[in-house]
Amino acid sequence: MALRAAKVAAVTGANRGLGRAIAIEFARAGYAVVVGTRSLGNAADTLAEVERLGGDAVAVECDVTDFAQVERFVAAAHDTYGRLDVLVNNAAIIEPMTLLAESDPAEWELSIKTNLLGVYYGCRAAVPRFEKAGGGVIVNISSGAAHRPILRWSAYCAGKAGAAMITRSVALETQGTGIRVYGFQPAVVATDMQRKIRSRRVNEISDLPADQLLDPHVPARVVVRLCELAPEDLNGQDLTIRDQELLRRLGLDELLEQIPPRA
Repeated sequence: MALRAAKVAAVTGANRGLGRAIAIEFARAGYAVVVGTRSLGNAADTLAEVERLGGDAVAVECDVTDFAQVERFVAAAHDTYGRLDVLVNNAAIIEPMTLLAESDPAEWELSIKTNLLGVYYGCRAAVPRFEKAGGGVIVNISSGAAHRPILRWSAYCAGKAGAAMITRSVALETQGTGIRVYGFQPAVVATDMQRKIRSRRVNEISDLPADQLLDPHVPARVVVRLCELAPEDLNGQDLTIRDQELLRRLGLDELLEQIPPRA
């Protein structure tokens, strides 16, 4: 028998970094959380923090390159809590960080499977359920890399650009169903991915001063508020945390001074 929950959010890649922060901020806002992770053991810290906050969460194994696993992940929300209100497609990888002409085709393919197909799989699994339920919110974690080429990031840029088009396509296809879908660019966040980028020193992002990196809970708060308000006129857009008007509209004026300048 499913547990009862007022609202439920499912987050891929929620065992660490930005995904972990998003899961925790949803719990802080009163949501039950479905934590997607490639290995259940890696989710222990996220689950413990949600429990400390008095929230409820369940971890579900989810490799976003496998549609069957993504379907089971989305279904777990209904199996456990009887509903799903929000899906955040957060899981991503940065490799390969190399020139396209020198790249390993297998690594390039894995990047696209994770950063592009993973978003498609999440939307494909969630949209029919949201249509049946009369609505729901999808947030696809985006990047400035979706809109401009960055040296040695051809795979990452291509994947994020494709995901931004998925956001627009889903919004177009689900008009009138109560579904909202947004891309969200969190700026440069202090995560394991960023530590890897800084250690490789392959482009200008690698040289960004440490004090310019955002605490992951800052963009996580924006994601949660965006899902709670779900503005219809922003449906299908690729939004950015650097948009001061967006932060004011979401009632997050206190975050304005924390956003660093663009890299």
